[in-house]
Amino acid sequence: MVVLHQWVAVAVIGAAAVATVWGGATYVRRARAGAALGHALTLVQTLCVAQVALGLLLVADERRTADDLHYVYGTLALLVVLAPWFYAPSDPRRRLGWFAGTSLVAAALAVRAYTTSG
Repeated sequence: MVVLHQWVAVAVIGAAAVATVWGGATYVRRARAGAALGHALTLVQTLCVAQVALGLLLVADERRTADDLHYVYGTLALLVVLAPWFYAPSDPRRRLGWFAGTSLVAAALAVRAYTTSG
């Protein structure tokens, strides 16, 4: 299960990077976000939820990492990608900016969590 947790970590980082660049480019061009971009942003959130769930299963199995910061970074990444659902403005363009921006922060936190995994 550790290997699966590592593979999902790579998927989170990759999906978040793609969604950030794509969402940022759409935001800057003032273009309309299509369904595919919405799915990419949702994929980042889904992968973060799956990653935390796998991490919790590993902790329940008493397989812990040496650095406790790993848990902090993983939890913050999940909270960051879920925050726009509660706090993003209703204007579609600004909302896209929130989702793309939080994907960037989640990617950075996921990289940091990956580096503290031991």
